[in-house]
Amino acid sequence: MNRSTVCEIRIICAPADTNRVTRELGTAFRTGEPRTYPARDGRTRLYLTAEHRGPEWPTPEQAYEDAPDVLDALAAVTATAAGAECFTHLDRDFYLCKAAVLDRIALGDGADWRDLLAAEDAADHFLTLDPAPTPCDPRAYVRQQYARWAATHERETA
Repeated sequence: MNRSTVCEIRIICAPADTNRVTRELGTAFRTGEPRTYPARDGRTRLYLTAEHRGPEWPTPEQAYEDAPDVLDALAAVTATAAGAECFTHLDRDFYLCKAAVLDRIALGDGADWRDLLAAEDAADHFLTLDPAPTPCDPRAYVRQQYARWAATHERETA
């Protein structure tokens, strides 16, 4: 669900600034080859086709590459929930791990509509606690955040 916006950018700048301007635009956009033309006043007209860089969404394989076994992850989430008092709001990590394990179950062989619904509900709930910066597929956002969390968590425990 990666949608992008393609546009044409025109900049008029000093000839000495064209490389810097092109480089800076490349950090915010995916750009094509710049087309340069002289301007009437001695400056340079710079034209670029640009595509807005949206968030990068990892594939499920990338996001869950080093994740624990599904049953172990589900047991950890269940143990945390069982150990909490009723109506206790748990931390972000709990809801992220819960959404991630339910996403993994929904992606597995033999999953049905109930697994898909549970994964979507958990991802939607995670987004109410941790809003994405742009509209996105909630499960894709869970995968992105899980991959980031797992990389950080792995470094902290090593």
